[in-house]
Amino acid sequence: MLSRLKPIATVALLAATVASGAALIASLVASPAADAAASPVSNPASNSNTAPEFTGIDTWINSNPLTMQQLRGKVVLVDFWTYTCINCIHVIPYVKSWNQKYKDQGLVVVGVHTPEYPFERNTDNVKEAIKRFDITFPVAQDNRYATWNAYSNQYWPAFYLVDKKGHVVYTHFGEGDYDETEAKIKALLAENP
Repeated sequence: MLSRLKPIATVALLAATVASGAALIASLVASPAADAAASPVSNPASNSNTAPEFTGIDTWINSNPLTMQQLRGKVVLVDFWTYTCINCIHVIPYVKSWNQKYKDQGLVVVGVHTPEYPFERNTDNVKEAIKRFDITFPVAQDNRYATWNAYSNQYWPAFYLVDKKGHVVYTHFGEGDYDETEAKIKALLAENP
């Protein structure tokens, strides 16, 4: 009799584990935060959404310090990234391409490097990554998450497109939708300030 109870108890335990796992998965699927983190999101922001200034920046690389005020009249792509994030690494070729194609038309790309891990705070490590990825656009080292928090950002990579008047008009989180992002860049460049 006891020998039969062990398999029954094991099956019951397994069934309970599967059920609780299914409940956890269901709650994650229903969670808006899980939806946002799991898939890229593109959404236009309100035209009254003034882009926050770059704040609390430890170091500027490839540029003197920049401000949103001095970038008025330009289209600005703010790219939150970190050099060990695989999704960020996948996005870099697109960001570099947009910078190269549109910088003479008024696009300014600013990479905001916000570290996920302590070793990513080291400026020499960030500079080495910038060299390795051949990044030539300005990079702001945001070790204290000040600019990250000013944008209420939650994801790597994250794009914020700022129009010539200084308003965040487009956001995208994660990989993908590169054609959509590029089309928005082109449309913003074509607008009169």
